[in-house]
Amino acid sequence: MSYEFAEGYKIRDQHALHFLTFTVEGWIDIFSRQRYRDIVLTNLTFCRKNKGLFLGAYVIMTNHLHLIAKSEKGDLSGWIRDFKSFTTKNIIDSIQNEKESRKEWLLYMFRFFANKTNRNEFYKRWTGNNHPEEIHDEKFLQTKLNYIHQNPVRAGWVADTTDYLYSSASDYAGGKGLIEIDYLF
Repeated sequence: MSYEFAEGYKIRDQHALHFLTFTVEGWIDIFSRQRYRDIVLTNLTFCRKNKGLFLGAYVIMTNHLHLIAKSEKGDLSGWIRDFKSFTTKNIIDSIQNEKESRKEWLLYMFRFFANKTNRNEFYKRWTGNNHPEEIHDEKFLQTKLNYIHQNPVRAGWVADTTDYLYSSASDYAGGKGLIEIDYLF
């Protein structure tokens, strides 16, 4: 579905299944470290069990992640806000309190991006746009599912989608991924 440029991509139906992209400010490769990817996985697992998140598919790349998800509570925008807030807090805590060779640079960059906003944020890790695309039919769903799972292959990291650990691809191939998902079909 195409949207007018002025309209942008918006969540119009808080109950609907969406393809979402969460991008790190400045395309910083924060997820090159396992512990930051694991923070995302822990949060997604918590949200599935406690926040009504239906997680159909995911992939975590070095500087962004894609999801196919919906809020079973009908508040996808609220879930996105909470997800970003929680992961930001936990990743910043990890940068500050655990060994990190890029510590000063990462904190400087996330402060830099926070200073460019009019919000009361000390660190800004995620861009404001989630590029939500509502899933309207099975063909579009299959296109987005393939796009998600092909990301690591297109990046040249793996030859087969099921070889990438931080993705739901192995779940759809009959295997078991790192976290539980809600199968789309």
